[in-house]
Amino acid sequence: MSTVTTPADRVAIAPSAPPRRRLDWRLRFAALSLIWGFSFLLIKVGTEGYAPFQVTLGRLLFGTAVLAAAMAVRRERLPRGARTWGHLAVAAFLLNALPFSLFAYAELTLPSTLAGICNATSPLWGMALSLVALSEDRPTRVRVAGLGLGFLGVLTVLGAWQGFHGLDATGTALALLASLSYPIGWIYVRRTLAGTGHSHLSMTGAQLLLATVQLAVVTPLFTTLPTRVSVVPLLAVAALGALGTGLAVLLQYGLVAEVGPTTAQMVTYFIPVIATAAGVALLGEALTWSTPVGAVIVLTGAALTQVRPKPRKVPQP
Repeated sequence: MSTVTTPADRVAIAPSAPPRRRLDWRLRFAALSLIWGFSFLLIKVGTEGYAPFQVTLGRLLFGTAVLAAAMAVRRERLPRGARTWGHLAVAAFLLNALPFSLFAYAELTLPSTLAGICNATSPLWGMALSLVALSEDRPTRVRVAGLGLGFLGVLTVLGAWQGFHGLDATGTALALLASLSYPIGWIYVRRTLAGTGHSHLSMTGAQLLLATVQLAVVTPLFTTLPTRVSVVPLLAVAALGALGTGLAVLLQYGLVAEVGPTTAQMVTYFIPVIATAAGVALLGEALTWSTPVGAVIVLTGAALTQVRPKPRKVPQP
């Protein structure tokens, strides 16, 4: 669910700023896991009252409002330069507008538990793509094994041995495509927006603004105004945007700055667990043995794909 647009190891921290008492990073890590884990439940509730594009537009509106407020408090400015904004527009589509919309459409027919597990395949797609697109990533036996194990887990979740009986193929394909969109966006950002000199908050604020504009153009073309205001779905969309998109990004920035990108990215492995628990406990979604077993296999494979080879020691002369 990440929306970061600049390399995680480039968080700008003013050296002269006085230290502020912060909530322990473990508590913020847990809060981020809960927020993103519950996002799939909120999407499901939102689509019960509004069209998927409307859910996504509302999510982006509330998320952009939170980041705009944060930028105002920190006196951050939007980035400048037509080229930067052009690349941000592509990033907004790949990291926000497209995957958010695909997940919303997928959950019209999929349980939120399955959508959350599909989201966990992003590291698998990312590893496969980086081997092709990023020259510094080299395949190792462990990472290739993790890739194969992860996709075996996907087949387990989907019940491949039963011929995918009872599975909505379209919804599943949309959810997997959404998870694929994230690493494509990350690779694009890494190639085009690294080293711009702008802060994470400024870049992501501009990115969410552009994604909101994109959805504001598309939504009226494919949806009609709802005949009545559904309060609970509307509150779900507001929470999805303000918490799952706005506040979550701010929490992620703080974690990356304090404990580093590797530890911060571990939140990915808690999201499907929380999404599954929330869907079963609060929405009464069915859970077969293959779902948790497959999810564990997916997460194990995803973790293995993130294992980096240790640098070889150069012998001293």
